Amino acid sequence: MAETQVPDNLLYTEEHEYVQKVAGDEIIVGITDYAQGELSDVVFVELPEVGSTFAKMEPFGTIEAVKAVSELYTPVGGEVLAVNEVLADDPALVNRDPYGDGWMVRLRLNDTTELQGLLSPDKYKALISD
Repeated sequence: MAETQVPDNLLYTEEHEYVQKVAGDEIIVGITDYAQGELSDVVFVELPEVGSTFAKMEPFGTIEAVKAVSELYTPVGGEVLAVNEVLADDPALVNRDPYGDGWMVRLRLNDTTELQGLLSPDKYKALISD
């Protein structure tokens, strides 16, 4: 089995979402390689409408796999600027490329200081190695 990828340029949550800083107060949110591996075959992803707003750690959608259905949480509060429409037709893209084409939502942050509460790559690696 391949080693779980934990890119050094991202931030993480204990619920296995990642945050990629894009520019200014914009971020991309998805689930980690570890999460997609635990879920196994993703068959459906429900994402919010563009313009929706969420508080930190509020559910923004669901991800359904053969084994389970899980909620997706916003790592930080913000407004949805874009959703990955491709996942409606190809939810397994989350399995194949969680940190690339399998991203879920693009958010504009309410408060950039909320990023400070997220896990560093090293702390996330320690979390998933327990």
